[in-house]
Amino acid sequence: MSDRPASDPVPAGRVLTGGVIPPLCTPLTEDRELDVASLERLCGHLLEAGVSGLFVNGSTGELAYHTDAFRLAALRVVRGVAGGSVPVLAGAVDMTTNRVIAQARAAREAGADAVVATVPFYTPTHPDEMADHFRAVHAAVDLPLWAYDIPVNVQRKLPAAVTARLAADGVLAGLKDSSGDLDELRTVLRLTEASGARAHGFTVLTGSETMADTALALGADGVVPGLGNVDPHGYVALYEAARRGALQDAAVQQDRLRRLFALTRVGDPARIGAYSSALGAFKEALRQRGLLTTAHTPAPLRPLTGPERAEVSRLLAQAGLGPV
Repeated sequence: MSDRPASDPVPAGRVLTGGVIPPLCTPLTEDRELDVASLERLCGHLLEAGVSGLFVNGSTGELAYHTDAFRLAALRVVRGVAGGSVPVLAGAVDMTTNRVIAQARAAREAGADAVVATVPFYTPTHPDEMADHFRAVHAAVDLPLWAYDIPVNVQRKLPAAVTARLAADGVLAGLKDSSGDLDELRTVLRLTEASGARAHGFTVLTGSETMADTALALGADGVVPGLGNVDPHGYVALYEAARRGALQDAAVQQDRLRRLFALTRVGDPARIGAYSSALGAFKEALRQRGLLTTAHTPAPLRPLTGPERAEVSRLLAQAGLGPV
């Protein structure tokens, strides 16, 4: 028997509408366990801001650092808070197809409304094998499947032609593009428009915090911004301005958010990595805004120093963001 929560299901196709879908930070307790109360508080704040969905266990959620059981516990908490009001997307990211299928099935049982999967990694994968991978996951799991294109983390780019072919065949419900390649994004949009996949609901989201307005102007349907944890209202305002064609208003919001995104670079690169800096800054900003109890990150990520935390405070004040 499935242990899928009894809350009302999201209406069919709801996950395909676009909007702002933040990839949730994963709050930790002092003992580096899941901080349920902080996660519930964060979800509630994002929903109040008007986000269109919640993405659990993405890169911003530190998925690579947590056990399968931890990931599923976080998903169940988020699903419980969402209560069917918005779709909950769950990352299924692993080295091989069979492991991704296992994660996707577990996510389905835990209440996910859609699965977001990368191509396999560690060993090189041919574009035709990438297509075989997504076809196998789609066949094994009765949920909308989104391709997650993030070559900086999986060491290979999902070609636009592969994405378009899978969209036309109904294998993929959408694409989360975190490649940073706007020309390739334009190609995906053009190919899926020409094939009719876009007319049948194939949806494209950008993972860029700093070029969201440009991606939306090109035709993307929404944004999956890690910085959206810290300032969801700003990204909702940007998205709404872009959707009504007020591109100058969207650009003003984007410029403000680009300045705020500097908080991801507060960490001294001589001491910590870029990932420690970015995730530590997101969590520190959320702690200062009163949404998280701690800014802890999982081992081996190093914490921010006092001066680095002070720079986060300065950037929050510059953006007009105080305690919630």
